[in-house]
Parts: sequence; structure tokens; C-alpha cells
Amino acid sequence: MDQEEIKKLLKFSIKEKQIIKELNLPEEIFLPLFFSIRFGGDWSLNKNSHKLMSVKEKITHYNEEKQVGYTLERIYLFVNPKLLSSEGKIYRMEKCSNKNEREIVERPHKVTVDGKYILEATLDPKEKKIHLKHIKGPLAFSGPTAYGASHEMEHLHKGEIEGLPFWDFEYVLK
Repeated sequence: MDQEEIKKLLKFSIKEKQIIKELNLPEEIFLPLFFSIRFGGDWSLNKNSHKLMSVKEKITHYNEEKQVGYTLERIYLFVNPKLLSSEGKIYRMEKCSNKNEREIVERPHKVTVDGKYILEATLDPKEKKIHLKHIKGPLAFSGPTAYGASHEMEHLHKGEIEGLPFWDFEYVLK
């Protein structure tokens, strides 16, 4: 990393600290959000009697005529999330950072989640801005965002993800 890159990283980190101070919440609450912003994906952790979860939703805007577009990432940070409802069953493969191999899991297709506090962060690659706002729940998710919320809620309440081992699969040549 060269000197200019280090300066940009430090400036970005200072701005993160300023945002935390402006929102007047304990610093550790933002860890899942910052992990989602910096590394991608959904995150959860138990910290100082708080259950914390961030889930990411991707929204692509595409102009067919110009053949150009961009994908917004909307990340929701939940403090003490509660799963209010879930419906449907989706069987899917998941890889969790705690395990070496993927597993077969069952996830709901739709979920409704609420929390003591919810912060919405919208990452706009076109503007190069991260828009933040406090929102009220509950929030309903379907598809990949619902699967991610279910996965992270399982981490928060059970610790490990429970699934069937990948090697339960059988190769079939057609």
C-alpha cells in the first residue's frame, strides 16, 4: 500500500469514527455494519449483552438502451434483532466462515425481522457515497436477503450453523 492509499484509508477511518460519535451509540454496535461494508456479506456477533446483525440486499439499476448500470448495496444493521415470522422452505448450499466445507441447509424464503435499533446504509458505487439513516421496523425480506438474515439469526441464537455435510451428495453421470 502506497502513501496515498494509506492517507485515504486513514481519512475513511476517521470519518467512520465521526459517524459513530454523531449517532451516539456504543462503538462495538457498528462492527457487523463495517464488516459488511469493508468485506461484503452478512455478519453477526454477540457483544456486551447486544446481539448485532447486518444483512445485505443488492439492488441493480440497469439501462437497457445504454447498456450500463450499477448495483446499490443496502445494508441493514440490527441491534437485538427478533425474527417475527418466516415462511416457505428453500434448500440451499451455504459456506460459513466457521467451517471448512459447504453444507446443505434449510432456510425460509421470506422473513420479517425487527430490532431495538435499525440503521440502513446504502452504498452507491456511482456516487461513491454511503447514505445512513435510522429506520423503524419491522422489515420484510425475501430471497437471498431472507436467507442471510436466517443464517445470521442462527449464529446469534445457536452459535453454529446446522446443516448436512456436503459429502452427503452423490455424483450422477448422465
